[in-house]
Amino acid sequence: MEYNLGVIDISVLVLYFIFIVWFGIRSSKKGSDSTSDYFLAGRNMTWPVIGFSLFAASISSTTLIGKSGDAYSTGIAVFNYDLISVLVMVFFAMFFLPFYIKSGIFTIPEFLEKRFDKRSRYYFSFITLMGSTFLDAAGALYAASLLMKLVFPSLSIMELSVIFAVIVAAYTIPGGLSAAIKVDLIQGILLLVGTFILTFLAMRNGGLEHLKELLLNEDMMMKLIRPLDDPSVPWLGMIVGIPILGFYFWGNNQVLVQRVLTAKSIDHGRKGILLVGFLTVSLIFIIIFPAVIGKHLFPGLPKNDMVYPKLVIELMPIGLLGLMLAAMVAALTSTLSALLNSVATLFTMDFYVKFKKEPSQKEQVYVGKIVSVIVLILAVLWVPFVSKFDSLLKYYQEMLTYIAPPVVAVFFLGVFWKRINKHGAFWGLIAGAFAAIATIVAKVGFNHELLGSIHFLLKVPFYFVFSAVVIIIVSLLSKPDDKTQIEDLIWTKKIYHEETKELEGVPFYKNFRVWSLILIAFCFIVLYMYQ
Repeated sequence: MEYNLGVIDISVLVLYFIFIVWFGIRSSKKGSDSTSDYFLAGRNMTWPVIGFSLFAASISSTTLIGKSGDAYSTGIAVFNYDLISVLVMVFFAMFFLPFYIKSGIFTIPEFLEKRFDKRSRYYFSFITLMGSTFLDAAGALYAASLLMKLVFPSLSIMELSVIFAVIVAAYTIPGGLSAAIKVDLIQGILLLVGTFILTFLAMRNGGLEHLKELLLNEDMMMKLIRPLDDPSVPWLGMIVGIPILGFYFWGNNQVLVQRVLTAKSIDHGRKGILLVGFLTVSLIFIIIFPAVIGKHLFPGLPKNDMVYPKLVIELMPIGLLGLMLAAMVAALTSTLSALLNSVATLFTMDFYVKFKKEPSQKEQVYVGKIVSVIVLILAVLWVPFVSKFDSLLKYYQEMLTYIAPPVVAVFFLGVFWKRINKHGAFWGLIAGAFAAIATIVAKVGFNHELLGSIHFLLKVPFYFVFSAVVIIIVSLLSKPDDKTQIEDLIWTKKIYHEETKELEGVPFYKNFRVWSLILIAFCFIVLYMYQ
């Protein structure tokens, strides 16, 4: 599938990229030689900026390309990943976010050192660095290049990957997170506007009638709750699998949480999370439904992942086509920008600062910029390997199945149970790693599934429970950590009561708990409508 853009659309696309690079450089925070300014945008961002930035950064290649491809083939069940994750966001904002912000951390692994010790910090930081570079960054480059390959067929995937890497580097590396977040704000709004326009056009071209017909016929394509043997999202996986993966994505993922750490206060951070929660629910209308309509309009596509680009190219009028392509690429470049910031922060704060004696803040920022360049080069070189996977979404999900559960177990037990100690946390992570390695070796080397042929969502709780058991046993068999060093990092009922007292004089429309309940209710309404 190829398409030759007209002069107007090409002009819109090129002008947009020029504007984004100019705006990003112009928005670079003055005095960015400060580590707080460069890596965390001065910790003074407000909730609307955080919310839209998170939304833009979270619309990765797996969302825009992968999820639409899954919706094209199996229906709306793939939206369960977003719907359940919104509930996880509320949980994260309520219980974990305050500890992250109050502790003054730069990275999520840094929190592990504060709660446990440096062993857990180094381990988690290392696997995050590897995953962000070879899984996320390369995936984002590949997806953006795949999209632009449709309109610039003479360019190879590698050539397009280099172009996108240069564009993102131009505004992300000089200006740091402050520039990236401000660019994300624009790109998030553009993405919403563009996708809503596409949804409207898809509905007008027979899509609305098709969706009504599917609903009236109780077609499985329009059902969120599926049988236990469903190949897409079995109902049990919604309960025991997605919450764990969702918490890793929203609560332990440096790429996204780093944007929340820029909040000027806990309240702004929480409201930013709730805003992105509401925006995430909209994905069923702006990505999932159009993909289902695409099945009706363009049956038999050679590759499911191409349904959203096909909708854009076939339905968007001149001018708006260029804008929509810009919006789609914006989503992917926002993800890449977020990845560069997070990897630079992880390496600098978790490794360089620890092993280099008292580096100046200017030196730390310089190292962060060098790391960003290296990561981009590695990601570009890794793009050909990503292209070998049939579905970006399945590629990402399978890796998360192995990576997420041990990490979530450590964070969850560490915040809610003071008896969990540094030895339990570290060996729980190591045990989870060995379980993952054993699974991969058995599958690749011996063509054998250790947990059988069950859905990967149903494998997630096994890895979680295995790691949790190791964490608990090792902790109980070893000496407790010093209570005075960890008491400020453990959740207690006292914290809840103190927050309740603080909220007594706050108007209901400014109360994050009220908006949390509204968001939860909204999710269950959607689930009920499409059960």
